[in-house]
Amino acid sequence: MLNERRIERHQLPYYLQVFNRYTDKPLGCLGNVSEQGLMLISDLPILVGADFQLRLKVPDGKNGLYNIDIDASCLWCQEDETPRVFDSGFRLQAAPAEYFVLIQALQHYFSFYPLEASA
Repeated sequence: MLNERRIERHQLPYYLQVFNRYTDKPLGCLGNVSEQGLMLISDLPILVGADFQLRLKVPDGKNGLYNIDIDASCLWCQEDETPRVFDSGFRLQAAPAEYFVLIQALQHYFSFYPLEASA
């Protein structure tokens, strides 16, 4: 595993749940996202090397949810510093345009921009 990250990631613990698209059972929560993949935080370890059909249920701003379906491969899984919690890294295989819009919205929401001093 690389010691240095080349992709900027944004931390999202426990905010957005990730589901199995076919069973609708929760797998865990998003830990971070990038255009190439995501990290899942879960209560159970995830099978490394397996392909998954994931679903993000995202608030639509109108007290409802919309689904973003993603196909991804699990590249790694390791126990978190928190006991009985596991972190898993996924590489995207297929994702709709809405996934990339979500990434931009999350980056904007969780970023800090310097304010210009007023004269």
